[in-house]
Amino acid sequence: MAGNTQAFLRNHAPFNKMQPEALQNFAEKAQIVFYAAGSEIVGPDSGKVRFFYLIESGKVQARQAGEVTVTEYSILSLGAGESFPIGAVTAGRPSTNVYLAVEDTFCYQLPADDFLALMSSSPEFNLFCTRYIASLLDQSRRQLQLQFAQRASEQQTLNSPLAGIGSRTPITVLPETPLRAALETMSQAGVGSLVVVGGDGKAVGVFTRTDLLDRVVLADLPLSTPIAQAMSAKPFMIEEHATAYDAMFAMATHGIRHVLVTDAEGKLTGVVSERDLFSLQRVGLRQIRQSIDSAQNVEALQQAATDVRQLSFNMLAQGVGAEQLTQFISALNDALTRRVIQLNLENHNFDGIEWAWLAFGSEGRDEQTFSTDQDNGIVFAPPEEVSIDALKQRFLAYALDVNKDLDRCGFPLCKGNIMASNPQWCLTLDEWKDQFSTWIRIPQPDALLNATIFFDFRPLFGQVELADAMRRHLLAQTAVNPMFLRAMAKNALDVEPPLGKIRDFLTDLEPGHPGKIDLKKYGSRIFVDVARIYAMASGVHNTNSIQRLRISAQRLSIRSEEINAVLEGMNFIQLLRLQHQYLEGEPGTQGDNLIDPETLNELDRRILKESFRQARKIQTRLKLDYQVQ
Repeated sequence: MAGNTQAFLRNHAPFNKMQPEALQNFAEKAQIVFYAAGSEIVGPDSGKVRFFYLIESGKVQARQAGEVTVTEYSILSLGAGESFPIGAVTAGRPSTNVYLAVEDTFCYQLPADDFLALMSSSPEFNLFCTRYIASLLDQSRRQLQLQFAQRASEQQTLNSPLAGIGSRTPITVLPETPLRAALETMSQAGVGSLVVVGGDGKAVGVFTRTDLLDRVVLADLPLSTPIAQAMSAKPFMIEEHATAYDAMFAMATHGIRHVLVTDAEGKLTGVVSERDLFSLQRVGLRQIRQSIDSAQNVEALQQAATDVRQLSFNMLAQGVGAEQLTQFISALNDALTRRVIQLNLENHNFDGIEWAWLAFGSEGRDEQTFSTDQDNGIVFAPPEEVSIDALKQRFLAYALDVNKDLDRCGFPLCKGNIMASNPQWCLTLDEWKDQFSTWIRIPQPDALLNATIFFDFRPLFGQVELADAMRRHLLAQTAVNPMFLRAMAKNALDVEPPLGKIRDFLTDLEPGHPGKIDLKKYGSRIFVDVARIYAMASGVHNTNSIQRLRISAQRLSIRSEEINAVLEGMNFIQLLRLQHQYLEGEPGTQGDNLIDPETLNELDRRILKESFRQARKIQTRLKLDYQVQ
């Protein structure tokens, strides 16, 4: 019995981190008890809680008792490995919830005195009980770090096997191929070398542009000559299980720039070049920033954009949190966007005109993930003697060039056409103010939707004073129109966290994606919407959601521990989005935010559920603050 209990505990947090003595103590003191479906396990009428419960199998539903809201949820379901009622048994008071077995359930019951003794003797258990969400997040982050660190190590270090480096589909020709045909093959493929392979698939030589000069042109060799007479025979080969370091050492030793990679039978499987090995060591913050600032064309910026993504992934592997990581991605993307703007100014002259390039949406909030399309606009102040329409046409032509170049750098064109090349979003300062005032004065659905995008703005290039003037006008208008914020609050409550009453998650909310949850729509968006409303209500100028929530919480007298738990929930969902977008996204494409919770490990499922509860908690506060029915 004790052995089975310890085996069960080792599969669930926090017990899997506890010392063997603590697990043995739990196993000896706890009893397993059966509850038939429909029976009450504990509730307010049970008096002071006598046991700490840990679900061994089955499902338990927690339902708030009475009309007074004391927790962030009214109903929630708990499954195997989850425990209750931690707060009540710690405080030695009756439970505020009714816990019902919704199916035949077995629970471990640990007497309250033994529970408190375990908290005193086991630091891991104490941490779990007193910092429930933070403890789970930390464990999950370490799991993520381990997973990504291994992957990063495989991809980024010189210990990486050659099987994953360089070209896996090298250009090859047969030994009897005439030189002219071989040269045509090189030209069509745009490569500087090719491998000569025999009928058995084994490499017999390499032909490079250097060989073309020395052995063909200078040797006056006819182009009808078989390439076998001009190639470098006996090329250096290395098996694919060797490392990048082995290849680098071979290049240094033999003075060569390419090594051929083979399988165990000696058949050609790839080619690794000196450039491939260099690229392994190239990705660094300083190098990327230098390459962006010194880029002379879009092609150079395209490589920098790829490097930004790779560096961000490395940071994910190093355990950098979602808040810092999204800000980091945004900062480098800002630099890249500014360089695109600067390069295009070489063909468009706006000297003497005050204007600014604006970022909206996630970019405006410094919250970009790996999948971000364009949301941008222009604000300008036309000189008195200049025609507004004529100047706007010049800005539109310029913005179109910038939008196209950003698309080439991996920032897709906005499907909703929220771009500076759209006349709707290339406006004078007065036009922007009028637009904001109209949306606030007449909060129709379209206006509320636009507010969720355009009210999260910041200047990326140009005269920041124009954006500051827009911000002051926005906050002044919302301060005298409380009904607008109430309409925003009602709109923000239209989407609820996907928590089920019986099942852990609702996975049928997206018609085209059964079994999945949109983490942006039903997760991070909830936090972002609430942060925007509280920021406008309390006059916060910041656009980042974390900063908005932290600052507005102080001004609105929201307890720090309450807002910290909310921020932890938001950060975990953002981290899960980053993880999913990187692991699931196809190379060169934008990943999505659709996750199948069944594919998550148990720990991440529990934290995700807790994070959604925090989303519901902040929504409950918003609902009460604005009296939304």
